[in-house]
Amino acid sequence: MSAYDIIVLGTGPGGYVTAIRAAQLGMKTAVVEKESLGGVCLNWGCIPTKALLKSAQVFEYLKHASDYGLTVNAYDKDFNAVVNRSRNVAAGMSKGVQFLMKKNKIDVIEGYGKILPGKKVAVEKDGKISEYQAKHIIIATGARSRELPALPQDGQKVIGYRQAMTLKKQPKEMIVVGSGAIGIEFAYFYNAMGTKVTIVEYLDRIVPVEDEEVSKQLERSFKKSGITIMTQAEVTKVDTSGKGVSATIKTAKGEETLQADVVLSAVGIKTNIENIGLEEVGIAVDRDKILVDDFYQTNMPGYYAIGDVTKGPALAHVASAEGILCVEKIAGQQVTPLDYGNIPGCTYCSPEIASVGLTEAQAKEQGYDIKVGKFPFSASGKAQAGGNSDGFVKVIFDAKYGEWLGCHMIGAGVTDMIAEAVLGRKLETTGHEVLKAVHPHPTMSEAVMEAVADAYDEVIHL
Repeated sequence: MSAYDIIVLGTGPGGYVTAIRAAQLGMKTAVVEKESLGGVCLNWGCIPTKALLKSAQVFEYLKHASDYGLTVNAYDKDFNAVVNRSRNVAAGMSKGVQFLMKKNKIDVIEGYGKILPGKKVAVEKDGKISEYQAKHIIIATGARSRELPALPQDGQKVIGYRQAMTLKKQPKEMIVVGSGAIGIEFAYFYNAMGTKVTIVEYLDRIVPVEDEEVSKQLERSFKKSGITIMTQAEVTKVDTSGKGVSATIKTAKGEETLQADVVLSAVGIKTNIENIGLEEVGIAVDRDKILVDDFYQTNMPGYYAIGDVTKGPALAHVASAEGILCVEKIAGQQVTPLDYGNIPGCTYCSPEIASVGLTEAQAKEQGYDIKVGKFPFSASGKAQAGGNSDGFVKVIFDAKYGEWLGCHMIGAGVTDMIAEAVLGRKLETTGHEVLKAVHPHPTMSEAVMEAVADAYDEVIHL
């Protein structure tokens, strides 16, 4: 039986990053993977969706070429070629993880892993089971698309994100159920490619975790693009017996039936914690999540869990950060717990959304006396020159001490801008410090400085 310092179950952005950090710290490390290195993020999530969205964006540029003084006589889309490009990008990234495993001398054990008592892992492949021993076992098995009882996925007409990425034929009409990041990104992609899209959201606004003003702006932008939005609405049943799908939707006004080729269910995720040995080992679970301490140890010594299977936000960058922290703690380094209040969230539709910290409503609920500043991209020279004037940057500060409580952005390229707010908050910067840090002109990023100036009644360009 092979013995390791660390065995990681799963090689998503939590698992493979954890393994690399463990190897860097001199530990003999192995990973167990039942499918493809890189997990959902690299193969079926973050990376391939960004490739699809880029194709949609280029297609939209072509449609609006005349806005830039250009004449394009003929252009078209090849839906299958767009999907193939996305798959190739994903495959390239997965190969990159293979290279990193080799470079860091990490053993890749292929098969379905299950934890056993006594710090062992059993891996099944082609009916054969092998056992491995480790001093520490880290569970990073991730999550999958959640299924609602009223919306059972058949993979053909009622689909999850995986099938949405690899449809053989572009649907003429699509219903997207759920308006979190996954639902919104696919709604944007398919609408941009020419599919008639309807979004059905159970709550009273789309992207409900975002600041209310961001939700309003996205709804305006999406409606302008021809997307139909139904809020406070719920799919109560689907009939797939006909040519397409007939979906019954309950709204405040009553019931209505919509027809579509495909329904995409994007109503959240379900953790992959079944049949991995948790019960046999005695690991405590609560509401679909493995219970862990500040450094990701479970109630059973030597067993840890990170990423989507634990209670933090189900985001790739969170899983990576948790895994690094977990193995650094195991290695005896001085580490501090992760600050879950300073995790950025990004949605890569068009306009993009990025945010960190408290929304205006949350800041008020928590009793802060606040200063709020907002700078619209319609007043930004760079945004106007680029033809991207939708959206704004909104900042929230504590009036008493100048603490940067939250930053919310919607506009072109804002997912690349949010890191300024994350770093600023980490360094406990104040509004005045941001204001006096000279931002380059003309850039989208100077909108952050302008929004801060607005909060402190010093704005120049409004």
